[in-house]
Amino acid sequence: MKRNLLLLFVLCITTISAQGKRFFEGGEAVLKNDVEKVNLTFANELPLIKVSINGKPYQFLFDTGAPTVISNAVYNELNLKKKHKSKVGDSQKNKQEQIFTELPEMIVDQIVFKNIGAVVVDLEGPEFGCLKIDGILGANQMAKLFWRINYSENMLEATKDLTKFSTDGYETVFTFKPKPQKTPMISSEILDKKINLTFDTGFTGGIKIADNNYDPKNEKVKSIETYGVNSVGAFGTGKPLSTYHFRADELLLAEQKFNNEIVMTGNSNLVGNEFLKKFKFIIDWENNKIYLHRIKDVPAKLESFGFAYRFIDYKAKVVLVFQGNNIPLKIDDEILSINNVGFENLTQELSCQYLLNRVEKTTDSIDIKVKRDGKILDFTVAKKEYLN
Repeated sequence: MKRNLLLLFVLCITTISAQGKRFFEGGEAVLKNDVEKVNLTFANELPLIKVSINGKPYQFLFDTGAPTVISNAVYNELNLKKKHKSKVGDSQKNKQEQIFTELPEMIVDQIVFKNIGAVVVDLEGPEFGCLKIDGILGANQMAKLFWRINYSENMLEATKDLTKFSTDGYETVFTFKPKPQKTPMISSEILDKKINLTFDTGFTGGIKIADNNYDPKNEKVKSIETYGVNSVGAFGTGKPLSTYHFRADELLLAEQKFNNEIVMTGNSNLVGNEFLKKFKFIIDWENNKIYLHRIKDVPAKLESFGFAYRFIDYKAKVVLVFQGNNIPLKIDDEILSINNVGFENLTQELSCQYLLNRVEKTTDSIDIKVKRDGKILDFTVAKKEYLN
């Protein structure tokens, strides 16, 4: 499986207060049929669903790494009441005080959720605003049902009876411990370190571990160092820092062995969609188990032009570069064009278009024009495979 290094989305949200567990226990789910099929769209490495609140359609993210969330706009439209305020954290270790409220009813196809606790979050940031997400169907809401997911077929199903989902042929079983908000935590062993990973369908990447769980001086592990910002959380980016990609010859996830997986470092410990899309899987909160059946067996690859960029104030800015690989671009270079596609005089709509549909995504070589210290520079950059 090829991994092209782009900016990663991580809408992982963690509640901090002791009130959180009591708050997220409430609510119920009502099904019309034994098994309900939900219309799922897997786009930009994220699972998106349509929901209806008070008869109005919205787009939500199906995200095990977060509690249920609604945008400020939805909160105001519905004239909901504040239950309390408390601090929550995101994947980049940013913390903000947010409103906690209760959704009287949310309909997902033919599933009716009632009295669901939700956090109110601004989802209109520069990157997440492009995804046009109105909220998150989170782990506290999911935990009321059993779920079967297959991204490759845009398949999402729910039931109240696990026997309706046969687990025969699901060769891998993860046991997990749920957080108070019900997010599954998977034990892992990577480079002889025991690490708890968030099972996160709101993370576009594969396997990620926090910087303090990796020693870059470990001569037994071949790694690639990058510097800058490699992901965006619910409350923005973290500080620029050195991060690493390495290939783990062997690692354990919930005591199950996996070989030759590429692991990256950063601010959080996560397992996300780049890994999960190789499987169809069933999530069982009653017994705290996740059943996985492999549907793709493609070796992990890390391919990149050696840099990543964001759109900041309608300008394309280089925010991350590979270290020690003769990459001609530098942090804060303003990209004026890639393969003659101009990035000047952008609007919000065009910024989003180029963010989600990267010009360089389907080519192996790019001609790139940048502005640096008032000078215009032209480079030709080839895509390389790292850690091969």
